[in-house]
Amino acid sequence: MRRGVAKLGGSTADSAELARWCDTLEKSDPPLIIVPGGGPFADHVRDDQKRLGFSEKAAHAMAILAMEQFAQLILERSANFRAVRSLTDIERAFAGATIPVWLPSQLALQAPNIRESWDVTSDSLAAWLAGRTGADTLLLIKQTDDFSAQDSLETLSARGIIDAALPSMLPGNVELYLAGPLHAASAAKLLASGQLPGIRIFHQDAPALKSG
Repeated sequence: MRRGVAKLGGSTADSAELARWCDTLEKSDPPLIIVPGGGPFADHVRDDQKRLGFSEKAAHAMAILAMEQFAQLILERSANFRAVRSLTDIERAFAGATIPVWLPSQLALQAPNIRESWDVTSDSLAAWLAGRTGADTLLLIKQTDDFSAQDSLETLSARGIIDAALPSMLPGNVELYLAGPLHAASAAKLLASGQLPGIRIFHQDAPALKSG
């Protein structure tokens, strides 16, 4: 495994899976860039938008800040996790043998190619970051196992497993893996040996799976 990004779904925030996945990601070798989901914090933004009627632009900014709230839960799980806001911060975290946890507002809110829409959630932002950092792999950690190797990005998006923008925002050279609760038990051993847990989802322009 080369450089990779792992998005830890916000749906794990109120489950035992959060502690397990944080412990697992801490053991990854090489370390991954951790992207937090929005979870219950983003859900509050959705509810408040319906109630208060604020714009998509405002909701987009609030949802990104919701990811930073979930990041605080992740950061307190390990002294080896380090909050990062910029590409330079990420490189410094790796150089210091720490694990970067991305706080996305500084980069994402200034990016003209990120739509201000609920179609763009932490899934797509993780894919965008993979492209910006030259990552080869993207691991999406979900609180569901309702996916298989036969799924495409389109079928996963249609079922709400991934967000609507991911098919267009995932770089063609980035290998995509999805992992759910059933993969948690074996994930630590795999990541420690340089492999990714879960199921690989093939997509257009993705490199063929290497044997061995």
